[in-house]
Amino acid sequence: MRILISGASIAGPVLAYWLTRHGFDVTVVERAPALRKTGGHAVDLFRPAMDITERMGVLPRVEALATGTTRMTVHREGGHRPIRVDLAKVFQATSDRHVEVMRDDLSEIYYDAGREDAEYLFGDSITGISPGGEVTFEHARPRRFDVVVGADGLHSNVRRLVFGEEAGLTTFIGAYLAVLSLPDSLGLDGEAITHLGPGRTASLYSARHLGEARAVFLFRRDEPLDYHHRDVPRQQQLLRAAFSGMHPQVDGWLAGLEGPGPFYFDSITQLRLDTWSRGRVTLVGDAGYCPGPAVGGSTSLAVLGAYVLAGELAAANGDHERAFAAYEREMDELVRRSRAFAMGAARSLVPASRAGVWALARGGQLVSVLPAGVTRAIAKLNTGGVRMHDSMQVKDYTVKAAA
Repeated sequence: MRILISGASIAGPVLAYWLTRHGFDVTVVERAPALRKTGGHAVDLFRPAMDITERMGVLPRVEALATGTTRMTVHREGGHRPIRVDLAKVFQATSDRHVEVMRDDLSEIYYDAGREDAEYLFGDSITGISPGGEVTFEHARPRRFDVVVGADGLHSNVRRLVFGEEAGLTTFIGAYLAVLSLPDSLGLDGEAITHLGPGRTASLYSARHLGEARAVFLFRRDEPLDYHHRDVPRQQQLLRAAFSGMHPQVDGWLAGLEGPGPFYFDSITQLRLDTWSRGRVTLVGDAGYCPGPAVGGSTSLAVLGAYVLAGELAAANGDHERAFAAYEREMDELVRRSRAFAMGAARSLVPASRAGVWALARGGQLVSVLPAGVTRAIAKLNTGGVRMHDSMQVKDYTVKAAA
C-alpha cells in the first residue's frame, strides 16, 4: 500500500516512521528544498508525546537538546521590581514528563529516525489529488497513491486542495505570535527574560546548544489583522506597532527586525473541521486540528495524532475508510479538549488588564516558592486545565513489520 505524506516538519516524519514500521510504502513531499531551518521557537513535548518519542528510540537525543530554560525574570509594564519564577517547578506542576526543545531540532530528530525507510521528495509540492488517488506535483511526474495525508501545517496545501480555502474553517482566538532570532548578547544561561503588559508579552530565551537567542512576542487583538501570511514586511510593521515603547529592552529586540535572522509571524487560530478525512485523503496535526500555535499543545497533539493514524491504518489492514473513522474517533475528544484549553491559555498568557498581569506574574511566583509536591498535587486535580496534556492516553498498536 502506497501512502503519500505532504509535510516534513513534525507530524509528517513521525507518521512516516510509524507507517514504515507497520509495513507501508511511504513517500513524503516537502515544499522546502531541505529540512526547514527557520530559527523556529521552542515547543513542548508532554507525557504522551514523550512516550511515543521513547518508543521511536530518540528520546535521549531529544532530552540532550532540551533548551535548559529553568528560570524566568518577569518585568511588569509600569512595575518597579522584577519577579523571579522557577520554571522548573512550573513545568513539574503541568506535567510528570515534559521537555522543551527547539522545533527545528525536533523535526530533524524525527526525520533522522525514519529517513532510511521512507522516500523524501524535497523542493516539491502537490498540485492536484484525484478521487482515485492520482497525484500531480509541481516538478515530479504524476503518481498514484492509496492514501494521501496532509501534514503540512496550519496553512495546509492538501487541506486547501481537498477541503477548500481556509475561510470558514479557521477561528481566530484573539492573539498573534511572532518569533525573531537574535544574537545572545546577554549570555542567557537557562534564564528567560519576560516583559509583561496588558495585551502584550515579550520574552527572550536561548538554549544550551543554540548560540543565539529567540525573542517571542504575543499580543491580543479583538479582530483579525489585515495581512497575508507570506507578507513579511507587513507582519514586521504590525509587530512594531504592537510593541513599540513597551520597554527599551523590547525596543532593542525589535531592532533585530532589520537583521538577516529568521522571522515568524502568525495569528493564533484554531481549525474547526467537522471531519479531517475525505475520500483517500486525511489530515494530521496542525493541518487538521490546530488548537492554536503556542497555547494549545499542538506539537504533542501532532505527534500523538500521527502515531494514532499510522496505528489505525495498520489495524484496518490498509482499509482507509475504516482506519480514518477510527482515527477520528480516537482523536476527537482530545482535539476538543485541546481547543478548549487553548482558548483559556490565550486569555491567561496575554492578560488584557493590569490586574490580570499582576495575577499571572504572582501566580508564577507562588508556584516557585511552594514545595513542588504541593503544586503538583493541586494541579493533578484539574486534568482539564494545566494537566490536560498529561491525561491523554497512548494506545498500543502492534508493529507488524520489523524495524
